[in-house]
Amino acid sequence: MPRTSSSVLLVGLLCLCCWEAMITKVEAEYMAYKDPNKPINIRIKDLMDRMTLAEKIGQMTQLDRQNVTAEIMRDYSIGSLLSGGGSVPRLRANPQDWINMVNDFQNGSLSTRLGIPMIYGIDAVHGHNNVYKATIFPHNVGLGATRDPELVKKIGAATALELRATGITYTFAPCIAVCRDPRWGRCYESYSEDPEIVKQMTDIILGLQGDIPAGSRKGVPYVGGKDKVVACAKHFVGDGGTIKGINENNTVIDMHGLMSIHMPAYYHSIIKGVSTIMVSYSSWNGKKMHANHELVTRFLKDTLKFKGFVISDWQGIDKISYPLHSDYPNSVLVGIQAGIDMVMVPYNYTEFIGIVTDHVNNKRIPMSRIDDAVRRILRVKFMMGLFENPLADQSFVDQLGSQAHRDLAREAVRKSLVLLKNGENADTPVLPLPKKASRILVAGTHANNLGYQCGGWSLTWQGVSGNNYTAGTTILGAIASAVNETTDIVFSINPDPNFVTASNFDYAVVAVGEVPYAETRGDSLNLTIPEPGPSIITNVCGAVKCVVVVVSGRPVVIEPYLSSIDALVAAWLPGTEGQGISDVLFGDYGFSGKLPRTWFKTVDQLPMNVGDRHYDPLFPFGFGLTTDPLDQ
Repeated sequence: MPRTSSSVLLVGLLCLCCWEAMITKVEAEYMAYKDPNKPINIRIKDLMDRMTLAEKIGQMTQLDRQNVTAEIMRDYSIGSLLSGGGSVPRLRANPQDWINMVNDFQNGSLSTRLGIPMIYGIDAVHGHNNVYKATIFPHNVGLGATRDPELVKKIGAATALELRATGITYTFAPCIAVCRDPRWGRCYESYSEDPEIVKQMTDIILGLQGDIPAGSRKGVPYVGGKDKVVACAKHFVGDGGTIKGINENNTVIDMHGLMSIHMPAYYHSIIKGVSTIMVSYSSWNGKKMHANHELVTRFLKDTLKFKGFVISDWQGIDKISYPLHSDYPNSVLVGIQAGIDMVMVPYNYTEFIGIVTDHVNNKRIPMSRIDDAVRRILRVKFMMGLFENPLADQSFVDQLGSQAHRDLAREAVRKSLVLLKNGENADTPVLPLPKKASRILVAGTHANNLGYQCGGWSLTWQGVSGNNYTAGTTILGAIASAVNETTDIVFSINPDPNFVTASNFDYAVVAVGEVPYAETRGDSLNLTIPEPGPSIITNVCGAVKCVVVVVSGRPVVIEPYLSSIDALVAAWLPGTEGQGISDVLFGDYGFSGKLPRTWFKTVDQLPMNVGDRHYDPLFPFGFGLTTDPLDQ
C-alpha cells in the first residue's frame, strides 16, 4: 500500500475514534437528573440509580454547622445542615456572613461525585429569630389570639424572605402543637388549645412555601420559587397533650382523642403542601413517637399520603433509649424502621453512618426503606429548585428586618393583645389612655427589656435579657414615642410605693411577666409571675390608676392581684415591635384579640380546656374586651 494511502487511512481511523469518543463523552455527560425539563420522578430515579449506599445514607444525615467543614460535606455526601438555637457564624452576624457560611458548605456538597446540594435548616419560629436585626414576630400563642389566618400567611411570606436574605432555605416551622396544659414549657409555640384555630393557622405554610397550584396532587410537597422556603410541621403528634404538660413526656389519650385534637392540623398542613414533618420527642400511650411505625409510616405516609420527608428532632433518635444514647444502634434501627427519613444527628455523624451501613449490610434495614427515605429527600430538593439554584441569591439581602416586615409585625402585635379588664365596669373604662398627661409612670421588669419581650427562641435557644442583642422597640420606647411631647415620663423598674403615692402620676403602665425560656426549662408547676413582678403590681397599683401589661408565653396566676389592677392586658410574647402595644393602649387602634387559651384561676384546675365538664376559668377561652379607636 502506498505511504500516502496508509497515512490517509490512519488519519481516518483516528478521526473516527475521536468522533466516537466525543459521542460517548456527550452521552456520558448527559445526566437526566440534572435536566430541569425532565419530570421530577424521572430525575429522582436517574439520580438514585447512580447513588451508592454511602451516598444515600449521607443524604439521610443532618448535622449542626458547628463542627462541620466543607470537606466533611464532600467526603460524606451530607444531605443537610442546620443551625441549632443560637448557632451562628459569629456574634451579630450580618446577612453576608450567613450567605458566605452557607455557600461555603454548599460548595462542599456540589464538589461531590454527583453534586447533590445540601439543604440548610434553622428554627425560624417567629420570624428569622436567630439572626441579628431580623424582624421578630409575636410567638404563636399571640398569633392565635388574632384569629387572622391571612395575617399569619403574610408573616410566613415575610419570614421566607428574611430566611432567603441569609441564604437559608428551610425552617423548622410551624409548630402545630395543640397545647392542652399551660404548664408545658412550649405552650407559647402553640397557636391555641383549640384544634380548630391551630388548623386555621396552618395557612402560614402557604406564606412560607407559596400557594400550591390549582389541581396539584394532595400530599405532594411544594415550594413556589426563589422567595419561598421549605416548611416543617411539628411535632408529630400529640406533643401538646403530655401529662401535666411535662415536655417530651407521655400523651395518654385514645385514638379518637388523638385524631380529633392533635391530628387535624396535620391533615391541613399536608393538603397545603407542607414539605417536611418533624417527629415529636413525646410518647403516645407509652410508645415513643420516634419509634412509632404505626403512626409515622402506616398513618402519615400510607393513609394521609404524605410525600415529603419525615425528619427527627434534635437527638430524637438518641432519646428513644434511656439514658440518652445508651442503646444507639437499636435506636437507629427502630427510628429508621418507624419511617424517619432524615435524622437530625446532629454531631456524631461517623457513628450514625457506620451503624446505618451495618444495619443495611446485615439486612436489618431493608434497602427499600433507605430508598424510600432518599426518594422523599430528593423530591423536596428537586421540587424547590435546589439543583438549579443551590447557592444564595444575593438580591434578598435587604429583606432582613425591612420596614415593611416591621410594620407587619407591629400589626400582628396590635391584633394579638387581649384586653382582660378595663375599669370596674363598662361605664368607667381606663383604656384607651390619654396621650397628653402631666406625668406618667412606666414600671416593671418587662417595660424596657427587648429580650424579655421576645421570649425564648430569640437570638439564642433560651432567649436573652436586655436591649443590646438586636434591633427593636421596647414597651417604654413605644410609650415615649406615642405620648404628647409635654408629657413627663418617669421610668422605674420597681418603684417605692411611697414615691408612687407622692409623685402625683396621672396613671401608670406596669409591664411584668415571665422571663425567657424554651422547651423543658419552661415547664412550670406553679405558673406564677416571678418576683419582683407581683410586688411591683402591688406597690404601683395600690397607689395610682394602673394598666398592667402581662408579657408571658401562657396564662399565669393573676387572680390574687386582679382587684387592685384597673386595666389588664395579655401581651403574650410580642417580639421586637413594641409600638404595636402603644398603638392600642393609646387608642390609635382598638383592642380586638381573643384568648386562644383558657385563663385559669388556680393551677389546681389544670388541665382545663374549653368544653371540659368542670369549666370554671378566670377568663374563658375566646374572651377579650374591645375598644374603639379614638379620633385623633
